[in-house]
Amino acid sequence: RSGSFASILAQIGWRADLVKGGYKSFRSLVVDAMHNAALPHRLIPVDGMTGTAKTALLAEIAARGGQVVDLEGLANHRGSLFGGMGGQPSQKMFETRIAMAFAHHDPAHPVFIESEAAKVGDLLVPTSVWKAMTQAPRLYLEATPEARAGYLATAYADLTADPARLARTLQALVPYQGYETVAAWGALADQRRFAELAGALMERHYDPRYLKAEDHRAPKAASLSMGDLSPAAIARAAEDCLARFGKIDQAVGLAS
Repeated sequence: RSGSFASILAQIGWRADLVKGGYKSFRSLVVDAMHNAALPHRLIPVDGMTGTAKTALLAEIAARGGQVVDLEGLANHRGSLFGGMGGQPSQKMFETRIAMAFAHHDPAHPVFIESEAAKVGDLLVPTSVWKAMTQAPRLYLEATPEARAGYLATAYADLTADPARLARTLQALVPYQGYETVAAWGALADQRRFAELAGALMERHYDPRYLKAEDHRAPKAASLSMGDLSPAAIARAAEDCLARFGKIDQAVGLAS
């Protein structure tokens, strides 16, 4: 059946190659690469508190020719309670997407990747990737709380444009923050004071959790200022990032 389908694809002008052993063989290769073997790539985990535009920075780095693996994009999730973007792929599909992303990158040059938790939404980061991420020295992004709050209010415009969805998401924080605090946040949302809401969420919920987990992260090897987090500032940060760490010898320096 696979051969017949490949023949049809070839007839309409698409390149189609058959994997010897079929899907089971292909899946075995993915599992080995993602769970058993060490990654051959040198990773530069991009880290920072919520709202430091990590994903946007990675996109700018990729647009300038840098090697990037966007775990949140591959998982279709922005990595927090507020990060849902619709349905997520299956775990197997997530692992396949990651394996293919790394297969397209040259191990002779560093790969920038967002420093994630062990799960992105409902999906687990594969063992080999997680191990490499947690052992690699981090590039830490810096921005003021005011800049971060303003950035989040813009970056999550899809959520703030849906009051019912935003209210449901805030309600999920009641077990952690209590009814009174969440009600106050809901009032900010009702008044469309989204930058204030983002600032309150950072101060009470996200920043304390980030700091609590700090001892379990790899050391910060370098810091990068993100300025006011405007598109121009993020573009400048991407250029700075590539100039400082975009080559293998520079990335080795990051780890020294």
